[in-house]
Amino acid sequence: MAKLSIEVKVAGRTYPLSIEESEKEMVLSAAADINKAIKLLQDNYAVKDMQDLLAMTSLQLATKTNSSNENQRNDHLLSKIEEDLQRLAEETKM
Repeated sequence: MAKLSIEVKVAGRTYPLSIEESEKEMVLSAAADINKAIKLLQDNYAVKDMQDLLAMTSLQLATKTNSSNENQRNDHLLSKIEEDLQRLAEETKM
């Protein structure tokens, strides 16, 4: 796949990136999410230091990711339990 050179602006700074063409939308969307989160923090709290805003944003996004991963694990466990219950129900019918 072809490499693509893009510039992404995060927290007022521009970063040159070399990515796969298929990753472009995901990277741009991630940068937009980060910038939105920073803006929300700036608007709702008296935090002005960009380092603090980036740290708080990182913590929020990491927490959201961990929560999503936990939900996926829980969904997998529930599916396994449902399969086991279905199998037991079928066995008891015999």
